[in-house]
Order: sequence, then C-alpha cells, then structure tokens
Amino acid sequence: MENKQINWPEVTEVRPKVLECDVVRFQNNKEKWVAFVGLLDGNPYEIFTGVLDDEDGIALPKTVTKGYIIKSMDEEKGQKRYDFQFINRRGYKTTIEGLSERFNKEYWNYAKLISGMLRYRMPLEHAIKVVSSLEADSDNINSWKDGVARALKRYLQNTESPEELDNAEIS
Repeated sequence: MENKQINWPEVTEVRPKVLECDVVRFQNNKEKWVAFVGLLDGNPYEIFTGVLDDEDGIALPKTVTKGYIIKSMDEEKGQKRYDFQFINRRGYKTTIEGLSERFNKEYWNYAKLISGMLRYRMPLEHAIKVVSSLEADSDNINSWKDGVARALKRYLQNTESPEELDNAEIS
C-alpha cells in the first residue's frame, strides 16, 4: 500500500480581530436580507446574516458593499461580539455593534455552523453543497439557505456573472 501525503489547506485557528468583509444582499421570501461575509486572504472565513431595515435588524445604506467585521469584547456582558464597520460616503467610520444581538438566533446558529466549515477550510464547493442540502420545514429557512448559497457561490473561481451564480451547479 502506497503512503500518500495529503496537503491540507492552512487553517487559521485564531480568528484575527479584524477581517475584511463583503456585504451581499438577497431576498428571503419577500423580506430583504443581508449577508456579511468575512474574508481571510480573500476567501470566505465566516458569514453573518439577518434582516435589513427591521427594528432589531440592520439599517444599511444600499451603497455599502464592503467593510470590516471586528471581534470585540462586550465589557458589560463579559462576552465577545462581532461589529460591522464601514466608511460612509463622507469618509467617516460607521460601526454597527453586536451583529449577534440583531439577528434571529436560529439563523445565527446556522451561520455559526457554516462559518465553522469555512474557517476550517472545507472546500467552498462542498460547503455550498451542504448549505444547499439543508432541509427544513420552514419556507423561510429554505429561502434563506438559497440566499446564503448564492452569496458563497460568488467566491467560486469559475463564476463571473450573476446568471452564472444562479445556474452554478455544485457536484
């Protein structure tokens, strides 16, 4: 039996305090949603999703497509939190604190699972396949997972246009 060496992708165990972030908007049924995709070396490393323009959600200008996800410590609660920061059109930093507190816990937990796959460098095609194969009784979750899969497909090397994203098949 031949002993083959496997070249595993490099895993960054400790999350950097600040990650670049892409902002991806999508529809979940009739609601407008947003995905914050944290990037490490240009690759998806984590994802946070939630409703846009909701009292407990995120109000974000349409022009914002990039920013940073900052891991902070909430001194009052003694817990870590994730903040989103972007530069507004006047050049000032704008920070939305506590992404985890603004999003539905069910979606937050799914996003934590997906982030775990991304952080440990599961090949993106496989992570998308897992997301796409999630089964739920709720139409809302089924619509949400399609939006998340589409958000992640934009990072596949071969896809270039939105039409290709919608039609990209993951084998």
